[in-house]
Amino acid sequence: MTTLSLATVLAESARRYPDKVAVIDAGARITYHELWQQTREYAAGLRELGIGPGDTIAVMIPNVADFPRVYYAALAVGARVVPVSLLLTADEVAYVLADSQADLLVTHSAFLQVGAAAAQISGTPLANVGPLPAELPAPPRRLEEVSASVPALHTYVTREAEDVAVILYTSGTTGKPKGALLTHLNLVMNAAVNVFDVHPITGDDVVLGCLPLFHTFGQTVGMNATFRLGGTLVLLPRFSGEAAIDLILRENVTIFHGVPTMYIGLLEAAAKAEKLPQLKLCVSGGASLPVAVLERFAAIFGSQIWEGYGLSETSPTATTNQPAYGAKPGTVGHPIWGVEVEIARPEIPERIEFLPTGELGEIVIRGHNVFAGYLNRPEATAEAIVDGWFRTGDLGVKDEQGFISIVDRTKDLIIRGGFNVYPREVEEVIARHPAIQQVAVIGVADETHGEEICAVVVLEDKGLTEEELIDWSRERLGKHKYPRQVRFAESLPLGPSMKVLKRELRAQYSGK
Repeated sequence: MTTLSLATVLAESARRYPDKVAVIDAGARITYHELWQQTREYAAGLRELGIGPGDTIAVMIPNVADFPRVYYAALAVGARVVPVSLLLTADEVAYVLADSQADLLVTHSAFLQVGAAAAQISGTPLANVGPLPAELPAPPRRLEEVSASVPALHTYVTREAEDVAVILYTSGTTGKPKGALLTHLNLVMNAAVNVFDVHPITGDDVVLGCLPLFHTFGQTVGMNATFRLGGTLVLLPRFSGEAAIDLILRENVTIFHGVPTMYIGLLEAAAKAEKLPQLKLCVSGGASLPVAVLERFAAIFGSQIWEGYGLSETSPTATTNQPAYGAKPGTVGHPIWGVEVEIARPEIPERIEFLPTGELGEIVIRGHNVFAGYLNRPEATAEAIVDGWFRTGDLGVKDEQGFISIVDRTKDLIIRGGFNVYPREVEEVIARHPAIQQVAVIGVADETHGEEICAVVVLEDKGLTEEELIDWSRERLGKHKYPRQVRFAESLPLGPSMKVLKRELRAQYSGK
């Protein structure tokens, strides 16, 4: 039996770098020694509330220091953590609580209203961190008070390497969200490989924690990886381009992890900023980064964006552009250390059949990062993990140099008059129009062609008309690819991982 706990990530850095600043939260500086001490105090409080090895704790906390405290405290008592998206309604949170059979929900005061309602619906015990409003009729237990009444946990409870550490609910393009089971080994390895094998970063680096910590990208690549290295995480609870630039300059941030919408936000804010930061490393993931955004960012900020790819089910990092192989804009680079990525025939679900280099197919992944399956969903797990490979549902190609390119989700493919149209390809072209800030391309029902191509755009310059954009696109795209319909929107709907929710756009614009 091999024992391993994700709690080790924080415990070891507290041992090695006790006086280094681990977290900066609203100006407050918390050292590794202090953070681990506070975490062990919370862990004792959780144990006092009846939580022990194998139990499940759901967490609804924004990007403040209480997130890592509660996250690692849960791990320290041997429990499994369910980070809950802060964008969900009470009914949606209740579904996650019931599906994961959570033994406790820990909310932050800012999300107590939604959390308390969800806890009541699902019958889940509730505890809170942060100051409670005075007028609450039946206030929940305060974790701080419970923790103060008992001695801190001496050390963390260890687990087996293959035990589940975290359950991440996938936003899923169809149906109810599924709980992806991530093991201690999955998450410790992904954090370590991200900091030691991908990019040349050090414990002196300062990372901006603006990605939601409830999401796999912010949690593993941001928080866990920074703590594994002994770096400093600067927390930003609510992202805006202006707030991010201010904080980066004030705290001398060197590393920025973001999704494409955040890079677009930084570019917007740059136009009004007096001074722009010099970032050592910028990483993009979560959704496809338009090459036009990458090029504009390099021109304005003087920093290269290294684009990567991963999923909740792959802990998350699977591939990334990395110095060892060079970078190729428009691709997601090479697999990370210890992970294999291949292209398989999508039309054969029961086995993995590889395709030759350069052919389009389904991206499949195997390695230390692949999850242990979906919680209580053996059929979905059997469909997803075939012959030891995880079937991603994403379409892509691998070129002669080994670079992987994501073409699209299999579910987002548009078939117009018998021709396959990949929205990503159309979006890349439209994103280059100077009046376009953001674009999402969807298929809408059409009597003649089966599906018609519709571009939903957010404008930088409000003067552009539908006809002008269609004409502009027609000159740059094949006859079957350019959009015949354009819809203007104030913003695009985003999911918890900041991906554009195309199913919502399809529901909104189909039939119009």
